[in-house]
Amino acid sequence: MKNKMKRVNIVLFLIAVIGLGSGCAGNQNQFATNNDDANIVKVHTSKPIDQTVANQSKEKVIKEEEISGVKAVNTDKELLLAVKVDQFNRFRLKDIKKKVKADLEKIYPEYEIFVSTDQKIYLELEQLEQKLQKDHTQKKSLKKSFDKIKSLMKEKA
Repeated sequence: MKNKMKRVNIVLFLIAVIGLGSGCAGNQNQFATNNDDANIVKVHTSKPIDQTVANQSKEKVIKEEEISGVKAVNTDKELLLAVKVDQFNRFRLKDIKKKVKADLEKIYPEYEIFVSTDQKIYLELEQLEQKLQKDHTQKKSLKKSFDKIKSLMKEKA
């Protein structure tokens, strides 16, 4: 009887070790991310709504290691930018936001720059970028959407 219990304990121990070992082996590269494969969609329009400032600022910001995604839209004097931050770096959202804004203000002193780390703003800017890409947006409509997103950003602050 004692010998039988010893065998059962050994078998259960081996099953537990194998189960834990196989469960942990699949997640080894879960936290290793590389920004080289991050997609930046450049917005090109055939209308007089020039988005080169937004595209250039996206290229600059995505180079930061803690940022995994960037969406941006600009008007004549304003730039709205939303960043998606990696999970671990979400503890430093204010610092990241402040750094990005300061960097962009150095590059584009003539623009009023608004930076957000909020997911809702990111999604709103993504939709606006898609509208611009499909050429479904007039300057007046862009300004209206732009002001709507700015008011959402002010609500969050």
